[in-house]
Amino acid sequence: MQRREFVSLIGSVVATWPLAALAQQGEQMRRIGVLMNRSESDPEGQARVATFRQAFEQLGWKEGRNIRIDVRWGEDKPDLERKCAAELVALAPEVVLASGTTSVMALQALSHTLPIVFAAVADPVGAGFVESMAHPGGNATGFMIFEYSLGGKLLELLRQIAPNVIRVAVLRDPGNPGLVAIFGAVRGAAQLLGVEVSPVDTRAASEIERGVAALARSANGGLIVMPGQTASVHGALIVALAARYKLPAIYPFRYNVTGGGLISYGPDYVEPFRPAAGYVDRILKGENPADLPVQAATKFELVINLKTAKALGLNVPNTLIGRADEVIE
Repeated sequence: MQRREFVSLIGSVVATWPLAALAQQGEQMRRIGVLMNRSESDPEGQARVATFRQAFEQLGWKEGRNIRIDVRWGEDKPDLERKCAAELVALAPEVVLASGTTSVMALQALSHTLPIVFAAVADPVGAGFVESMAHPGGNATGFMIFEYSLGGKLLELLRQIAPNVIRVAVLRDPGNPGLVAIFGAVRGAAQLLGVEVSPVDTRAASEIERGVAALARSANGGLIVMPGQTASVHGALIVALAARYKLPAIYPFRYNVTGGGLISYGPDYVEPFRPAAGYVDRILKGENPADLPVQAATKFELVINLKTAKALGLNVPNTLIGRADEVIE
């Protein structure tokens, strides 16, 4: 190659460098936050984040290229949730994905303008996050994990697997306003079934231990474990106490039953994080969360642990086994 041709080639390559750099910098880097109500080591929490990331990437977003995702893990502990929420808000994201009621509460306590897309929330209307399902009206929208009638269904299933139960303690987190309507449904179903129900507020493990021990002093008792911090943080303790006192118990999460619990009924907690990515995408493209309707879960799973049933001396009806989505033997 002659010297003149070589210099010309080098000059053309150098001339394209700024253009390539400009093209690479042309895509605006957007920033979103994710506040999870699980611990970072929890497989369920990791599955939710992974599902969101996968769905978000399928919509054309790529971390490090046109999006940055900052994740914080609040563990469903109010103090930690508030700390994590403050860290995320300080990063000035354009929208935050929030998992669980305590996460949304922590974020809305800091801002009523920062767009929030929630998932795994029990009752966003009752909690005051939105004005209505169809017209959220504020800075939050998303995916409700439970129908209000869930409480009645939990009691009905508990009675089907343990028909002798006439007294039920409902373990709940009193700081979760989304559980009010669900507990109301439990009480309504209890009146029809002739069952005595009493709430046990569970701020700490010691309260759970006292409440379960008190129930065990009377015959024919059972437990309903409400969704939220009670089941996620103290689930293993409740399973152990139910086994110790020979109490039939129904849980909201599948992993409570794979961990030794008797029966669970609830939605798929991972799946809503897929459409949640779609809502985040729409907000980044200019839509207002106030105009995006809250959507409710439509599929619920029934899981039964026959080994636990046998240990409790229960004969699970074949009709109930036939309806189950998963049976652990």
